[in-house]
Amino acid sequence: MVSSSHEALHRIFQQEPGLFARAARHLGVAFPPPLSASELSTDLTETRPLERRVDTLLRMETEDGSFVLAVESQSAPSVDKPASWAYYLSHVYAKYGIPPVLLVVCPDRKTAAWAAQQFDIGPRQWPSLTLRPLVLGPNDVPVIDSPDEAARDIPLTILSAALHRCEPEADAILNALAKALKSLSADDETTAGTFIELTEQGLGTSRAADLWRHLMAVDLSFFQSQTAQKLRQEGREEGRAEGQANALLLLLHHRGVEVTDGDRERIESCDDLDVLDLWLTRAIAATSMTEVFAPAGETSGTAD
Repeated sequence: MVSSSHEALHRIFQQEPGLFARAARHLGVAFPPPLSASELSTDLTETRPLERRVDTLLRMETEDGSFVLAVESQSAPSVDKPASWAYYLSHVYAKYGIPPVLLVVCPDRKTAAWAAQQFDIGPRQWPSLTLRPLVLGPNDVPVIDSPDEAARDIPLTILSAALHRCEPEADAILNALAKALKSLSADDETTAGTFIELTEQGLGTSRAADLWRHLMAVDLSFFQSQTAQKLRQEGREEGRAEGQANALLLLLHHRGVEVTDGDRERIESCDDLDVLDLWLTRAIAATSMTEVFAPAGETSGTAD
């Protein structure tokens, strides 16, 4: 039962709203006196289902104790997000009684800079709630372009690739990651396949995504795997000669095979998907365009 003293300590402000500003001065906080005040319903119970979902929520146990990690992927600044994030953290704390931490992962510097600011919720004189997200953006995750370093922490390398996907370093990161996954696949193809898929998702629709798909589809260590066959089949099912031509040119560039203007024109003008697929298969191991363009049936030393 709520005591009368409890009632008095808050109802006095209903009776005299201006008391708040006067009393707050004793705390060293200057609020202006209210021009008007109106009572709102004190019932904050949700009367209808309201779906609120954090992207990822993890209970973390450490030697220093437990905390709940809420992870949000944020692609652009949003004026509504700070309120949602504050709700997530308050709800998690009320539900589990464990300190929450908010991590926001941003794929571009502008969004990361916005998310990294301190969000004060409340009037400027005394914000009642301060939101301080931890933020990971392109400036916060290193470029991992060494196969050895990539092999030591493949998940971090995947995050590096996703956050630097639109930058010049993306190709080097993906090359290092491909080599690291090649070693992993020998022991655990299922895990390697999961990492391949996560990488592709993280790259989105960037140019780097095209390179990654074909690195995985044509790399000899993955060539016979179900993942590689699926990727190659998806490329075929697009039914677009232009897409196959672009894939071939990307692969040749990745492998360092010299392509003349005439070679490029021949590839881009070809509209025969079977021929393009033959050239793409040969390009896996070819060292020159002569091997790629060899007449059908001629031995060129490339993989089929």
